[in-house]
Amino acid sequence: MEEDPIRTPPAPAPALRFGVNYTPRRGWFHSWHDFDPGQAREDLAQIAGLGLDHVRVFHLWPLLQPNRTLVRPAAVDQLVRLVDLAAEAGLDVLVDGVQGHLSSFDFYPEWTRSWHHRNVFTDPDAVEAQAELLRVLGRALAGRPHLIGLQLGNELNNMVEHNPVTVQQVDHYLDTLLAAARDGLSGAAPGHRHLVTHSAYDAAWYGDDHPFTPEASARKGDLTTVHPWVFSGDCARRYGPRSPQVLHLAEYGVEIAKAYADDPARPVWVQETGAPEPHIPAGDAPEFARATVRNAAGCTGLWGVTWWCSHDVDRSLADFPELEYTLGLFDSAGHAKPIATAFADTVAELRAEPRSVPPRDTALILDCTPGTRSVSGPGGACFEAWMRLRTEGVRPAVVLAARADDGGYLAARGIREVVRVSEGR
Repeated sequence: MEEDPIRTPPAPAPALRFGVNYTPRRGWFHSWHDFDPGQAREDLAQIAGLGLDHVRVFHLWPLLQPNRTLVRPAAVDQLVRLVDLAAEAGLDVLVDGVQGHLSSFDFYPEWTRSWHHRNVFTDPDAVEAQAELLRVLGRALAGRPHLIGLQLGNELNNMVEHNPVTVQQVDHYLDTLLAAARDGLSGAAPGHRHLVTHSAYDAAWYGDDHPFTPEASARKGDLTTVHPWVFSGDCARRYGPRSPQVLHLAEYGVEIAKAYADDPARPVWVQETGAPEPHIPAGDAPEFARATVRNAAGCTGLWGVTWWCSHDVDRSLADFPELEYTLGLFDSAGHAKPIATAFADTVAELRAEPRSVPPRDTALILDCTPGTRSVSGPGGACFEAWMRLRTEGVRPAVVLAARADDGGYLAARGIREVVRVSEGR
């Protein structure tokens, strides 16, 4: 591509949002069975004390909707109360609706299981029930000024294993639930538009023939959410916890997401990232947090970073994978860990700096099919080539092969040169 000698200085970028996925310190998400506003207030005060601006919160699907045609008002009121408590602490809130799946445990209402089994993605009655749940939650929350928005649920594609589904059925499911969430939130005050989003774990980006596709993540909903975890593709063990591949993983996830978006200006939210032991040893966790946040902040179009998670799971609770007990910024006694200080300090530093992010003028071409999507993941050819460029000092974007010759699209993203995976440097 012909080099343009005139470089336009980058415009000031929107302020980034920094927050945490709220995991209750006492009782984990089982605490919804006997919700205690006082305990929640303590947790939220600790989070706000780090200088963060938002939380992402989760109720449990079986408690919200124990029968297909019953959404419990008391459970909805609990959730609204938590949103109000967060607002009192100065925190904005994203609410996830259908849980679904959390930290290796699945939470299905009984009307979807055993004698009443329904595929939650394809059964029309089950899909409509979830849509109604989201409408009810949206109507209950729409008047809250501290509400960021409503997300369909946490990593819904984790439920694929027990609910076989095709790409076309996933698209219908997501479209139906996104429309329901928007309908529920339509009563918000004039001029206040809440986000409507959905999320998927990394298989959507790296998993060959996974029915939740990169296109669905990058084109449905109001922005793209990414959950770049260091255990996906065994990344941290493959390359080492201090490796560039690990420290730039969230940044890479943002750039992959941007490649699939139809709108070059579509925001991307690093909605989950964390430092799970033993993948990231405790001694390396502070530097991992600093590097992850700073590297992601170097992406144009980044909405923000939301750490997983606020508090460690208490070891009195049994049967969690080992890594789930160590993911918090605070331990299970409520004490801030070194990673909390590193995260908070990095956030404060970034807020104090003028935010001006130059476009990435070199892009790596991603050429894959649904059956070869793993080239994008750790160990894959695209991943390896991107990381090689990054360690050589290039700040590479990613562009799909189908758009590599689209001059207007490339110009809209500030891309001046495209590089094929096989070319290297």
